[in-house]
Amino acid sequence: MKSYGYKLNSPANGAPGEQSVIKYSRDELSDMTTLQLRNIVHKEKLVGGLSGTLDREALIRTILKFRSSETSLIIRSYRKDGMERVEAALSRYLNTPLRDDGSIKAPARLTLYTGLPVDRRDRYRVELPGIFTESNVLVINDLQELCGIMHVVKDGSQQGAYYLAASRDIPFRRTANKNYSFLFFRKQDSEYIYKTYDQERPLPPVNLHYCRIPIADLDIRELEETDTVLAIDFGTTNTTAGAYLDSRYISAPSDHDLLNRTIRLNDINYVAFPDATSKEEQWIELLPTIVSVADCSDAGHIRYLFGYAAQKSMKKSGYTSHGTVFQGIKRWVNSYRQMEEVMDAHGNTAMVPRSDILRAYMRHVVEMAEHQFKCRFRQLHISSPVKLKTQFNDMFRELLPEYSIEAAHGLDEGMAVLYNTIADQMEKNSFVDSEEYHALVIDCGGGTTDLSSCRFRIENGPLSYRIDIQTAYENGDTNFGGNNITFRILQYMKIVFADYYSRRRSTVDIDSLIAIPGTDLYRHVDEFGVKSVYGAFEAAYLEAEALIPTRFKEYENRTREEYLRVKSNFYFLWEMADAMKKEFFRKTGIIRNRFESANEHRQENDLKITAVDRWCLSLQANGEMKDVYEFPDVIFNIKEINQLIKADIYEIVRKFLEDYYEQGRLQDYSIIKLTGQSCTIDVFREALKEFVAGRSIEFRRKTEHAGQVPDLKLACLRGAIRYLSARKNGTIEAVIANHAPVIPYSVSAFTHDRQEKLLISSQERLNRVQGSVSRPIGTAEVEFYLAGADGEVRHKYVYAGDASRYRPIRHEDIAEAYGGKIPQDDTDSIVNGEAKYFVFAEANAWGFHVLPVARRDEQLYWGEKQFFAFENGLSELDFFDGRK
Repeated sequence: MKSYGYKLNSPANGAPGEQSVIKYSRDELSDMTTLQLRNIVHKEKLVGGLSGTLDREALIRTILKFRSSETSLIIRSYRKDGMERVEAALSRYLNTPLRDDGSIKAPARLTLYTGLPVDRRDRYRVELPGIFTESNVLVINDLQELCGIMHVVKDGSQQGAYYLAASRDIPFRRTANKNYSFLFFRKQDSEYIYKTYDQERPLPPVNLHYCRIPIADLDIRELEETDTVLAIDFGTTNTTAGAYLDSRYISAPSDHDLLNRTIRLNDINYVAFPDATSKEEQWIELLPTIVSVADCSDAGHIRYLFGYAAQKSMKKSGYTSHGTVFQGIKRWVNSYRQMEEVMDAHGNTAMVPRSDILRAYMRHVVEMAEHQFKCRFRQLHISSPVKLKTQFNDMFRELLPEYSIEAAHGLDEGMAVLYNTIADQMEKNSFVDSEEYHALVIDCGGGTTDLSSCRFRIENGPLSYRIDIQTAYENGDTNFGGNNITFRILQYMKIVFADYYSRRRSTVDIDSLIAIPGTDLYRHVDEFGVKSVYGAFEAAYLEAEALIPTRFKEYENRTREEYLRVKSNFYFLWEMADAMKKEFFRKTGIIRNRFESANEHRQENDLKITAVDRWCLSLQANGEMKDVYEFPDVIFNIKEINQLIKADIYEIVRKFLEDYYEQGRLQDYSIIKLTGQSCTIDVFREALKEFVAGRSIEFRRKTEHAGQVPDLKLACLRGAIRYLSARKNGTIEAVIANHAPVIPYSVSAFTHDRQEKLLISSQERLNRVQGSVSRPIGTAEVEFYLAGADGEVRHKYVYAGDASRYRPIRHEDIAEAYGGKIPQDDTDSIVNGEAKYFVFAEANAWGFHVLPVARRDEQLYWGEKQFFAFENGLSELDFFDGRK
């Protein structure tokens, strides 16, 4: 069986023995630090740069002298009167046609949409002979009227292969004359067209050379609004989107897209996003949930980069740019109105509410869907964790008022995953009519893990399937997800690299860091806890920090160069660890990983080479930071990684299922459903087998579609789409009941004599909890403490009130508003001068309320009710805070 690895600076076309040459533009180099420029000079062995110490500008000139990338002047932004100036230039100077010998091949038919761009995904292929390059392309009619401005972009490494592209900001004009043609230009003529469009002052006369290719049919359309719902799975780490497109979703789908299979009628269609981080652009049905600030010089019109574009920008700057980057925006659900100070790479700053950033990201996802499916969406379904379904729906209704957010028939993430299984059973007729099934759903995403339970019954009625579903949130861990696994691998990499660079050889053995044999690991966790497994490992990681520092937060009081070096170390290691995790767990045949220089060209049958850009680590020795260019001669294997993460994964499974197992309740569940990208790891399945028979675990590694996204990641999105489609066409009649979730936290307060009083007990249903603590009526602040299941305090909340603003109230009014949450016996016992702070939860809000009720002169009063979220965000653990 073949195994796989990494090679850095891999040749562009993968041919053995061919040196990869990287080209740079001035704009790209201007965004880099002086340290990065020196690294390029060293790596590329540019003699001029090594002959002496050069300043920043001299380094840029040196690199451009030997490694300059050729740029083309392409029209991409709107300029007032620009099209009129180009049209006038055509009428004067379009004099010299180039002979067409048939070597230019252009699309026969174009379907263009007002307000939508044209890009590689549209697949308008063009073949051009050698005299042409990336350049502007004009669309004109027989009367020389300019109808549109496009351009051609190189399509991969194949000679003469291009695709047509156009900016959304430059409109296409409809004309009375419908005989349209392309005008292709040589590079110098194209640049003259660009300058004519871009600048108002007249240019000297010129003789434009062109090649005219007729267009058989040009159709310029307006986007049609659809009643189809766009489903979005908004994830902590990655986001996906898609819709079921029936044959009537719009009146006239694009024939071009149907022929290219970018739109599939009467089927689920996933939105694909361009991955610009790889040398060959790929379109992937997944968008990283990352936002970076590209330009905030105008606070009223801040420009952001999303997903892969944000990752590419971070990577290009060596992770040292001043530009603000947000990587956990899903956690903002309880604080989305909070203000953030943002900065771009040029040092411009602005204050912006988090809601604007969230809205911009979601609008980008919707716009990508509209571009791919060629329609205007007005209805959205956005999946959310079951415990925060109400908060997410309220937030998105406020952020996206122009859309109808599906709430009444919306599914939470766990329910969407489960419905995907139910739909499979109905399609295969593999269910027993009217029999009740019990299921557990474990969803391990990028930042959190949740456990939900469900009881469902399917009845094959005379007109449709009747489905009765009852679901509840059972447990969760806001601090464990795929990022934890990435960080464990980062820690191990750092330990191994530090050992190699200090000893010039690899001596680290995973068994020396985690000395417990794999067969005894689970029992050790049961007896001594998961922290005991990683004691020696964490100590080695702290020791490695002395040589390869990554805690950039601790370097904020150092020099700028030191801070940027340490920050670059962390993000460089994080990127490699995340890539290696994906390679190990995406394919079953992966056994080993290796890092090599592109110049070695070592051939081994058991290594797959994956390109990773420049090696850039900074080592600390004798109080100074120095660059290291030597690739570490080390190999990582799958057995090491499994041993590394085994205890962490077993601990999260044990936390969820141990009580079920000990109480004998697991046998009641006929389905254990795993979902989320992290659940593709075989160690998850092995840990589950400790508690439940493997045959009842639904675990699917294979990908059911042609993309590169694991099937488990798409299970939530697919389930939501199938449910919405089935309801729309009347296939199902569904009754869904969401029961109050179990609270994995406890809430307490202290009495005046420092006695702790438990107000909310852990593992109680949200709708059953209530308690109270008393204070004198004039108390200004009361402290409440939130503890996890382990008893450790997570948060301290402070209720701040003003007794002078209390309002008189009657027993009847309290009973009508809150019923059993504030029992009359508890209010009857309030004495004059006492304020009793009632603490209770409600089924539709993941948190608790505090409401003071007081008595003064035998009259009851109550104060302002305040809400405190159990979690400030979906995850309290931030791996990008500079403290790791």
